[in-house]
Amino acid sequence: MPTICSFYGIAIRRFFNDHAPPHFNARYGEFEATIDIATLAVIEGELPCRALVLVGDWGCLASG
Repeated sequence: MPTICSFYGIAIRRFFNDHAPPHFNARYGEFEATIDIATLAVIEGELPCRALVLVGDWGCLASG
């Protein structure tokens, strides 16, 4: 899975022809979560609270 962004030990990855709904994966150490692009809600998996907040902030900035 290609990494499209990396910050504070968090890797954001996305396949462009992946299954619906549109999402990206965030990996932080041993944790991984699938995040819905439209709502920034966790679809599957888990991240520590601080990492989840940073991923949400990144998602807001990335969506414009």
